[in-house]
Amino acid sequence: MLDEDPNAQRNNRRAPEPQFNWKGVVLLGASALIIAWAFFLNQGGGMSDPPIDYMKFKELVVQNKVLSSTKNPLYLVENPSKREQYIQGSYDNGAKADGKPDIREFTTPVNIAYQKEEIAELLKDKKDPDGNALTLTPRYFSDPTGMIFMTLLPILILVGLFLLIRQQMKMAGRGAMSFGKSRAKMLNQDRNKITFKDVAGCDEAKEEVWELVEFLKDPKKFQRLGGKIPKGILMVGSPGTGKTLLAKAIAGEADVPFFSISGSDFVEMFVGVGASRVRDMFEQGKKNAPCLIFIDEIDAVGRHRGHGMGGGHDEREQTLNAMLVEMDGFDTQEGVIIIAATNRPDVLDPALLRPGRFDRQVTVSLPDVKGREEILRVHAKRVKMSEAADLNKIARGTPGFSGAELANIINEAALLAARRNLKAIGTPELEEARDKVRWGRERRSLALSEKEKENTAYHEAGHAILIEVLEHTDPLHKVTIIPRGPSLGSTMWLPEEDKFTHRKSELLDDLVVAMGGRVAEEIQFGDVTNGAMGDIRQATNIARSMVCAWGMSDKLGMVEYGEGESAVFLARDLGRSRNYSGATAQKIDEEVKLFIDEAYNKARALLLQHKDKLDAIAHALLEYETLDGSHIREIMETGRIQNPPQSPKPPTPPPVQNAPAERPVNSQEDDDGGLPGGVIGVPA
Repeated sequence: MLDEDPNAQRNNRRAPEPQFNWKGVVLLGASALIIAWAFFLNQGGGMSDPPIDYMKFKELVVQNKVLSSTKNPLYLVENPSKREQYIQGSYDNGAKADGKPDIREFTTPVNIAYQKEEIAELLKDKKDPDGNALTLTPRYFSDPTGMIFMTLLPILILVGLFLLIRQQMKMAGRGAMSFGKSRAKMLNQDRNKITFKDVAGCDEAKEEVWELVEFLKDPKKFQRLGGKIPKGILMVGSPGTGKTLLAKAIAGEADVPFFSISGSDFVEMFVGVGASRVRDMFEQGKKNAPCLIFIDEIDAVGRHRGHGMGGGHDEREQTLNAMLVEMDGFDTQEGVIIIAATNRPDVLDPALLRPGRFDRQVTVSLPDVKGREEILRVHAKRVKMSEAADLNKIARGTPGFSGAELANIINEAALLAARRNLKAIGTPELEEARDKVRWGRERRSLALSEKEKENTAYHEAGHAILIEVLEHTDPLHKVTIIPRGPSLGSTMWLPEEDKFTHRKSELLDDLVVAMGGRVAEEIQFGDVTNGAMGDIRQATNIARSMVCAWGMSDKLGMVEYGEGESAVFLARDLGRSRNYSGATAQKIDEEVKLFIDEAYNKARALLLQHKDKLDAIAHALLEYETLDGSHIREIMETGRIQNPPQSPKPPTPPPVQNAPAERPVNSQEDDDGGLPGGVIGVPA
């Protein structure tokens, strides 16, 4: 006889938890019936007659219309169960058309404690139409059954709530109601199955996690040699690189249950609920083993312990402690594997990252040019793409793009082709979508004066000339004076290949290019504007990094000044002080200014040397508004454009308005661009 698996025996002995609390529903229904019964029992003795106010009653008494006889008595009613006090009786409203008296009943709410003497004085010596003296007959309503139920009702409600909470605590195991239940959602693989074919651009990461798929398919392959699969895998990468998609692909390839939950779902306003949800989540995983549990944005609960500000008890720390205990307590032979994702690994608690919990860290980096082309082809399968569309060209022109941004390019291109009534998406639509995603949409409707257009044209022409003249710059892509995104004009460049390091000569040329716009304005107009705000910020960041982080200053040497450029974790970094003296800080400022001043002087010398080209490019921009890199090179070589672009079409007139839109007083910041490929522009 074959021996049964001990794990199977343990699972068979475990009684299934009820999915629906029938006892709680019955208890709530009984409570509702008791409340309704008490309410209806207490309905007797109310003011059934049409009520009239006290002033109207007083007027009827004065006019001797109120009746007070054996047939029509006048009552002073008190109903303590309903907290009502009123005068009930009838009055003579005159004769009807047939001559019979018109007798009408009434009720008048009163307050006996305050109006007793006033009512007695009012009725003194008053008579009804038949000459009978007005006499109030006390009448008292007593409802002992309703009074008993109304007295016991709060007690019954409290007992019912206590029993309900107790039942829910037994059912969930922790927490009131269902607060302690995990919010992890199981992915239905039959409806939406994702495999590694749907994931592109991260081959190394797929190789790292392929072992998980093999283990979930054939655990004995690894157990035979004594190896243990990692208990947890932490995926680290920039936003949009595909961490969640990769986790779903693992579940799709292994064809196992996949539970997905966000780190913020553990945090609740009630103390202890987060830890309760952690325990319940791991119990669900053990019942559905083998399975995968994916925790997105784990930094919401996995931050450093002991760095809370304020000194109070931190609910997040209790949740993290429960997660640490659960991850260290369950065995990987049960087939439960934890996958977590974050883009802030620097703030995670070290105990969470040690071997035995998250044994392996998988870096999902930004895709290279080959990976970008693969990602574009994956997303292009879902739209109608033209055969002439060049995805390789788009991949080469999108350095630094994440998978989410590449998917957005395909989507924007599809929307653009639909607006143009095209049958398929072509390369022009893809390029326009790329420019829109990276640099913003064109704002042709923005009204600019001729003076501002001329200033913008010379500003962008200064950048363009320096990109073409200098040796260590990336190829010029496009120059435009059409407002795009937050800027009034833009000079765009794209590298020919992916860059992972930057030489000092390249950075110095980037500083010179950044100075080109301000220098061109000064040379042409003898005055400057605030249009170089973004250029100044970009140049300052590059120069300070060269001095403080990259060791490119001959005077200060290869020493790092500061704590790097990582994101600040306030509770941890608040008390830190800088690691250099005030004298060194002064030297740093001097070196940064020296780099920028030298770049400014070099840019001025080059633009004065090519003043005729500066004028030609500026005039061409004023005429055509947008010039490609090939047009700029033609002007630099021959002094004019050999193959001019099409004349710009006038923008669609906006709806008629009462007054033209005013420009904002405060300038908005433009895109700072970047080293791998960017934009320099005049802020709007």
